[in-house]
Amino acid sequence: MEIKGFYDLSVTLETYMPIWPTNPLVDVKPIGTVSRDGYKVETYYSATHSGTHIDTPSHMLEDGKTIDQIGIDALVGEGYVIRPEITGTEITLDSIRKVWKDEYNGKIILINTGWDKKRGYTREFQYDFPGLSVETVEFFSQKKPRIIGIDTLGIEPYDHEDFAVHKALLKHNMVFIEDLANLDQLVEGKRYLVAALPIKIKGGSGAMARVIAMDVY
Repeated sequence: MEIKGFYDLSVTLETYMPIWPTNPLVDVKPIGTVSRDGYKVETYYSATHSGTHIDTPSHMLEDGKTIDQIGIDALVGEGYVIRPEITGTEITLDSIRKVWKDEYNGKIILINTGWDKKRGYTREFQYDFPGLSVETVEFFSQKKPRIIGIDTLGIEPYDHEDFAVHKALLKHNMVFIEDLANLDQLVEGKRYLVAALPIKIKGGSGAMARVIAMDVY
């Protein structure tokens, strides 16, 4: 196997970056400098669902799997980017069906909305982002993607106050990647090797992850 290209699909974690509106802000502070201490080191504070991160079933389900219980085999595999049409703040079942191919079944699916290019402290980026509609749940439960990723702050629109899509899909032991970046660099329908490796936190409902795609042959 040879790798023709690497694609970094993760956002950079930085102090006071725009994240989910109700979460505490990321705070990175230098506590050691080379000139003073002979080494450079920082402290880091944030919610575990900050920047590019993975949601596990325990995020919404009391008896769901935690991040340390998700096997590596579930986090690395063949993946594809799709670009469904968006209606208002929803990605509908019809729009998913229009772009779906049989080879996507059971694979890692990355949904490119372009929302990462809007990053900022705006209502549009933090509250009006698009996400999956409730009607897509049955479709995905049948197609069984290994992971569903999206380049917005959430897998479903912010105004879904009951988190119906989260809860329904997590019951099928699916995991999500939220707040992805640079999906526009991938070719729709092209097969990539995708690796989404989170920090291994004991009992964690999710964790920040470095997500990459590799063009392999």
